[in-house]
Amino acid sequence: MRQAEISRKTLETEITVRLNLDGSGQAKLATGVPFLEHMLDQVARHGMIDLEVAAKGDLHIDAHHTVEDVGITIGQALAKAVGDKKGIRRYGHAYVPLDEALSRVVVDFSGRPGLTFNVDFSRALIGEFDVDLTQEFFQGLVNHAQITLHIDNLRGENAHHQCETVFKAFGRALRMAAEADPRASGSVPSTKGAL
Repeated sequence: MRQAEISRKTLETEITVRLNLDGSGQAKLATGVPFLEHMLDQVARHGMIDLEVAAKGDLHIDAHHTVEDVGITIGQALAKAVGDKKGIRRYGHAYVPLDEALSRVVVDFSGRPGLTFNVDFSRALIGEFDVDLTQEFFQGLVNHAQITLHIDNLRGENAHHQCETVFKAFGRALRMAAEADPRASGSVPSTKGAL
C-alpha cells in the first residue's frame, strides 16, 4: 500500500495529513473550514484515496493560511506516497458534470510543478468560503506534489457546483494517474528513465 503521513507546523498552521493512494475513499477531516472539508471529501471518495487531515490555523484572521497549507501538506503526502513512480500510469484526466456545471482536470506526475487554473467563479463567496482560496489550495498542492495540473471549468452558473466539479474531477484524474499500469512492468513512464 502506498501511504504517507506528513506533519507540518508553522507560526500560522499546524497540520497532519495521512494518505493512502490504494484506499477505499474514506475521509476523516477536521480543518475548521467546513467547505474545504466538503471538497476534500469529494477528492477522497472519487479518487478512492483514504485521506485524514487534521488542521489548526489562524482562522481568526481568515482561512487563507489554513487552506493553502492544507494543500501544501497534501502535496507533500502525495509525493511521498507515489514514491519513485515506477509502474504508474503517470497521466490522468476526468470530466465531471454537476447539473449545469462541467469541469475538466488533467494530471501529470511529471516531477515538475505547474498549475493552469481556468475557473471563472460566478460569485466570490460560497457560504463563508472565499473562492480565491481554491486556486491557493491547488497551487500549494502542485508545488509540493511536483505535478503538472490543468483545471478548466468549462461551464457553470452556480459557484458551489463549479467548485465541486473541480474537486471531483481532480480526485478522478489523480486516481487514474496514480494507478498501476499493468503493461508498464514496473518501469518509470518517461523516456528519461526518471520523473
